[in-house]
Amino acid sequence: MKDGTTNEGAAIRKRSVRVSGHATSVSVEQEFWDVLKRISARRGQSVNDLISELDLQRGRNLSSAIRVFVLQEVAENS
Repeated sequence: MKDGTTNEGAAIRKRSVRVSGHATSVSVEQEFWDVLKRISARRGQSVNDLISELDLQRGRNLSSAIRVFVLQEVAENS
């Protein structure tokens, strides 16, 4: 960036997950992943289980569904 700052935090990272017992990958920013982990811990479930739930309900790309879910959770709990 022009002012010398970087945008590293917004980098998308591919992660291996198990969705309903099947190996796959999702690509989300670190910030979304961190919040998703906190949400799953608060619910007492694994990240893979939470992603499996989202997979059953999604009407879009799984990575996008994760981002929308995280944003909705943050909005509801703020």
